[in-house]
Amino acid sequence: MRHGKKVNHLGRTYAHRQAMLSNMATSLILNKRINTTLAKAKALRKYVEPLLTKGKEDSTHSRRMVFSYLQSKEAVTELFRNISTKIADRPGGYTRILKTGFRVGDGAEMCMMELVDYNEGYSQNKGSQKSKAKATRRGGRKKSVAAPAAEAQPVAEEQTVEVPVAEATEAPAEEKAE
Repeated sequence: MRHGKKVNHLGRTYAHRQAMLSNMATSLILNKRINTTLAKAKALRKYVEPLLTKGKEDSTHSRRMVFSYLQSKEAVTELFRNISTKIADRPGGYTRILKTGFRVGDGAEMCMMELVDYNEGYSQNKGSQKSKAKATRRGGRKKSVAAPAAEAQPVAEEQTVEVPVAEATEAPAEEKAE
């Protein structure tokens, strides 16, 4: 039984696990999106979200604390300059894990982990789907208005079509008779 054991060791020693999570967090901050296994992504979420929260307060102490975890000046600079401005009003939940299938070699469950505020396409698509759903629900009134207009058009077309056809058929018949 695993009672009280929250840490997934990922089959690695402590030092190897910390180095791996540090490298993955750096890649996530610099690239905004990484592909990895689901178990590693869940472990990385617990590792990187507190760092992103520390990135909201730009002080020397918070920069040094984040650097002690990441060991990358470029990642710390990116976090405090660009990412912190985008996540300033978000109270938490800075990352998103999207499952992508299974790895061919060993069948491990793969996923894509990304920073939520950097995928505008994902949030825009959700908004457009909601507006389409609202439009279909309100279609009841539009059908009743559109139905009389649809009935009026065929009647007008029938009258205009019949009259020219009747005149056109009579004129050639008279010419042949004379």
